[in-house]
Amino acid sequence: MTRRIAARVAGTIVLAAGTVAAFTMPASATDAPAPLAKAATQMEAMQRDLGLTAEQAQQRLHDEAIANEADRELRGALADAFGGSRYDAALGKLVVGVTDANLVDEVRAAGAEAKVVQFSTAQLGGVVDGLNAQQAPQGVTGWYVDSASNKVVLTAATGSGAQAADFVRSSGVDAQAVRVVESTEAPRVLADVIGGNAYMIGSGARCSVGFSVEGGFVSAGHCGNEGDSTSSPSGTFAGSSFPGNDYSYVEVASGETPQPLVNDYAGGSVGVGGSTEAAEGASICRSGSTTGWHCGTVEAKNQTVNYAEGSVEGLTRTDVCAEPGDSGGSWLSDDQAQGVTSGGSGDCTNGGTTYFQPVNEILDAYGLTLLTQ
Repeated sequence: MTRRIAARVAGTIVLAAGTVAAFTMPASATDAPAPLAKAATQMEAMQRDLGLTAEQAQQRLHDEAIANEADRELRGALADAFGGSRYDAALGKLVVGVTDANLVDEVRAAGAEAKVVQFSTAQLGGVVDGLNAQQAPQGVTGWYVDSASNKVVLTAATGSGAQAADFVRSSGVDAQAVRVVESTEAPRVLADVIGGNAYMIGSGARCSVGFSVEGGFVSAGHCGNEGDSTSSPSGTFAGSSFPGNDYSYVEVASGETPQPLVNDYAGGSVGVGGSTEAAEGASICRSGSTTGWHCGTVEAKNQTVNYAEGSVEGLTRTDVCAEPGDSGGSWLSDDQAQGVTSGGSGDCTNGGTTYFQPVNEILDAYGLTLLTQ
């Protein structure tokens, strides 16, 4: 029986409905879009996209569950000495940075590997905040906290490295905490009630449902403005934030029934069990109405992306592919809701980088209740 819990807390892709060319592949609240040629179940998608056997995929999910529990424990216990964490698939456990060598044994006692680092997550977060307060030049495409290197990585278009370095210096942040990386990424928002299904906005733009909540569903902010109408399912944007954030809440009309499910594009669905945040390095899968179900890993958190429409802060970076129309779609780690697709670069033929807006922030912003099984 369904129960409801309160929320706790390379190429191009497009996301903003109404600002990019619309797709015309409507789906009703109960009917999924047409099956895709490469449809796969969650386990099959993990095997395909992460290069795992069925046994390895099951073992990874088991190890990640243990790592996520250690991550929650150590974030609080280490306090200001916490220097970031990341699930290491080769080790099969969490690697935790600490700024105080005296805390190494405490990390190991929790079942994680310890690494002494220079900067705490609070310090790196301060660097991100400092960069967010500045107007970035056009050649700078974004920045994020990278736990693996214990730096804030600032990405810039090829040939814009010097300009990016000047931007870092002029911002007043600690330049030693920033690593500039030139990249071919050119992120743009992904445009074009079961998570991952298509829905239509206004006169025909298409996005994807994120997660069902009491009274409706959450999706991306660039998909529509407050007051815009939707169809299949029918509803109205009760709230929308973009840029700055990239989230929205759609209240559905009477007769539409939100379900705690995400379309797996293999003829079935995945039940949503909660919204516990996954660690960096953990496996993650997403559902979208253009490309279906694809998996990869969480690369970084607290990513700022500079879209043409404006900057969006606090996104999560992944190596999962996506394409236009997938915007707003669901992200899951095992059965835990993680976020809704924002934008990225690349495609599902050649691979790419995709960002999502964390779901707990959306639920918190609008006081919503996530539907779970």
